[in-house]
Amino acid sequence: MLVHPTLDTLQALGLHGMAKAFKDLGQNPEARALEHAEWLGLLLEHEMTVRHQKRFEARARAAKLRHPASVEDVDYRTARGLDRALFLELAGCDWITKHRNLIITGACGLGKSWLACALGHKACREDFSVLYYRMPRLLGTLALARGDGRYAKLLRSLARVKLLILDDWGPETLTPEQARDLLEIVEDRTDAGSILVTSQVPVPCWHDMIGIPTIADAILDRLVHSAYRIELSGDSLRKSRSA
Repeated sequence: MLVHPTLDTLQALGLHGMAKAFKDLGQNPEARALEHAEWLGLLLEHEMTVRHQKRFEARARAAKLRHPASVEDVDYRTARGLDRALFLELAGCDWITKHRNLIITGACGLGKSWLACALGHKACREDFSVLYYRMPRLLGTLALARGDGRYAKLLRSLARVKLLILDDWGPETLTPEQARDLLEIVEDRTDAGSILVTSQVPVPCWHDMIGIPTIADAILDRLVHSAYRIELSGDSLRKSRSA
């Protein structure tokens, strides 16, 4: 077998996973007993694994998640009202496929952002596009974009991703301009993508936090009514770990 020309051809075609598997199998004496179909199947399987890993790494970089969190590392033992069955269901990412939303509320220090990033990380692994923003920073970025002509482009980038994570919303009341920005984001994603919101403010108070009644009705109708909810309670995890 002409090993080196075959490796060069695989590399030239961009089949780097197959090239590595071809080299590894060639050095494995047990692989000589494989049929041609089995050999080819192993090469293709390795190529698919490598490509999936590269896609995940690219999606994770683009998501810009705040925490390197994973759903496998979630702490269910601490008393904070986290429903294990619900969270495991959400980790399956079916809610993203169905364009439903998720709201995580609770006091400071209960791990809302960490849980949101864990679900975002899992969505990247399942080949969904994800984008993370802290809500105050996003509102500031939108205000700057409106002034320098990037506003429409930024809204399009927010609308394209399958999961948009809006972390740490509230408790400040939105300005009229910010309320309209949020309405644009939610409207663009209705039946097209999912939104994950974390907030220290309970959902019943969100209407007042938006400020303008008509805009608040429109936002909450689209955001809340189709959303799963995780309502955390208890003492701050930071305090318990420090103790």
